[in-house]
Amino acid sequence: MSLINRLKDELNRAGKVAQDAIDEGKLRLELHRTKQALDKAAQKLGYAVYRARKGGADVPADEYARISAEVSNAEAEVERYETLIREAGDRRKPGSTPPPGDTPPASPPE
Repeated sequence: MSLINRLKDELNRAGKVAQDAIDEGKLRLELHRTKQALDKAAQKLGYAVYRARKGGADVPADEYARISAEVSNAEAEVERYETLIREAGDRRKPGSTPPPGDTPPASPPE
């Protein structure tokens, strides 16, 4: 019976590693999308400043506030995803301790 329990434990561990890799991949995809949104918002801000200066004026305060809020929100999201990815990478390192609740159950006595 011990061999079956060990096999089950190893399969569970392999499944956990695979799921962690999939989750990290999803985070990296969301990070990429968020960086694209950040770039788009920054471009929008740059174009607004360019058009306003070209016309000899400044960007209207409400437009500047709206677009700069988009940039700030996107920057915060990028930071959040980078932190989540860094934490996921730390969990994969050998010798790292898993967060509470992620410890595998003890094998029943034989």
